[in-house]
Amino acid sequence: MTLTAADADALDRCLADGGIAVFPADTVYGLACDPGSAAAVARLYELKGRPPDKPAAVLFFASERALAALPELGPRTRGALEALLPGAVTLLLPNPTGRFALACGPDPATLGLRVPALAPGLAALAAVGRPLLQSSANRAGGADARTLDEVPGAIRAQADLVLDGGELPGTPSTVVDLRGYEHEGRWSVVRPGAVPGASLRARLGPSSDEPPSGEAAQSRR
Repeated sequence: MTLTAADADALDRCLADGGIAVFPADTVYGLACDPGSAAAVARLYELKGRPPDKPAAVLFFASERALAALPELGPRTRGALEALLPGAVTLLLPNPTGRFALACGPDPATLGLRVPALAPGLAALAAVGRPLLQSSANRAGGADARTLDEVPGAIRAQADLVLDGGELPGTPSTVVDLRGYEHEGRWSVVRPGAVPGASLRARLGPSSDEPPSGEAAQSRR
């Protein structure tokens, strides 16, 4: 299944109009809305049955747009983003200016960031220039969807736009905490996922607080 420029335009218009979209990422299917619209964010959370105090992530379809949106990040952290993105990771970043507050839940000092590595069939989505508030397209606590048919029917029926990108890999992104990276060289894996710890260490170096074996970051939750 190959998405088209018309699909990308439809997603852009859906978000601009305050709608909710089901879309394919590089890992699993996601739900998206405008991260600046309180009404859209509340509706997305209600659709998922997700508690309002749970943070989401902000997704860009290009690394340069993400970096431009977060000019306050220090040089070491920006280097980490350049090394890891695009890719199947969700990065927890310091957020000293409180950007994208609706995605941050009760901790406005932390921002979750995604920039997916789009497969050729999904490459048209790179034309979407706006940020998305993104969460997995499932009921809270449910299984991740690797195909559109695995997205719960109620979610598909109530979304304003549904994009079918075919079968996805099905393993969710690895969540990496980079909040201590700028000054301490410290990082950890909060949730194991599509990118293994060895690949992260190759790009970030060993965390300053992990033992020589290098396995600690993989085991943290």
